[in-house]
Amino acid sequence: MKTNSDINAWLWHVEALRPQWQTLSPFLFCVHHLDQYPEGNGSFGPKANLSGRQMGMDFGNIDGFNMYHGSKVPGFPAHPHRGFETVTIVKQGYVDHADSHGDSGRYGMGDVQWMSAGSGLNHSEMFPLFDEKGPNTLELFQIWLNLPRKDKFTKPTFKMLWEQHIPKVALPNNSGSATVYAGSYLGAEAPKPLASSWAFAEEHYVTVIDFDINEGGLAVIPASVAGVNRALFVYSETPFQLNGERLPPKHRIVINPEAELTLVGTEGAVKVLLLQGMPIDEPVVQHGPFVMTTQDEIQQTFEDYQRTQFGGWPWSS
Repeated sequence: MKTNSDINAWLWHVEALRPQWQTLSPFLFCVHHLDQYPEGNGSFGPKANLSGRQMGMDFGNIDGFNMYHGSKVPGFPAHPHRGFETVTIVKQGYVDHADSHGDSGRYGMGDVQWMSAGSGLNHSEMFPLFDEKGPNTLELFQIWLNLPRKDKFTKPTFKMLWEQHIPKVALPNNSGSATVYAGSYLGAEAPKPLASSWAFAEEHYVTVIDFDINEGGLAVIPASVAGVNRALFVYSETPFQLNGERLPPKHRIVINPEAELTLVGTEGAVKVLLLQGMPIDEPVVQHGPFVMTTQDEIQQTFEDYQRTQFGGWPWSS
């Protein structure tokens, strides 16, 4: 018979998911966007009545979707970052990227953008709606991954990880799949991120895997090493079993990294995002989109942005 001490040896903390998922170092936070946009209006916006929304700050999920900070096209118009990376995983739909360095592009339907804000840049992330005859579902994760102090002023850049190069591993016995965005799983290794990333070095054990487990299916996550932070984010709607314990959906679960984990979809399909990595043992001082290690560095960032606008905005719209 299992005792509480047996369970506590591997299960450290369970809490309900917040709109911005609380993460552990080296991660700063994660968000999961799932928007059921209607048909497009021919100008990449929704063919829908937008009255009743707080335009420019629309997060109310009216009719199942948000405009976020967009006024005509949903998304996040130009905004600055410094001192960390964004990892944007687009499961459904598309993202239009543009930045203050003159780069732009479109990606989606399984693609990933791994971007280092480094010393600072402005960028926009808009969600164009192409289908004028049917729905335009958007689903994505955006993960903020910290940079160590020595790399916070690296040159801003990004790397595209295209869907065809990202391993999607079939789980044994038709149990579902695991998509490996960072690290490795069942012999499959994710594409390398930016060389300046904390995730680049294998000794940091950074792992990002999206598990899609069928009802009755099973996934095993091997043990890692002491000192690594490991958390599961269950974003599906059904309870499941973890190492034989029934746990609720829509929860964050912090796990002993040295324990092997067995996830079973006992009551329906289960969707789980795994984030793990060796922590960056440095202070984190954050003010909105700026993440540094001291308050003086944050103040300097404000002064730098006011002076340079991190390159301004070279685009006409």
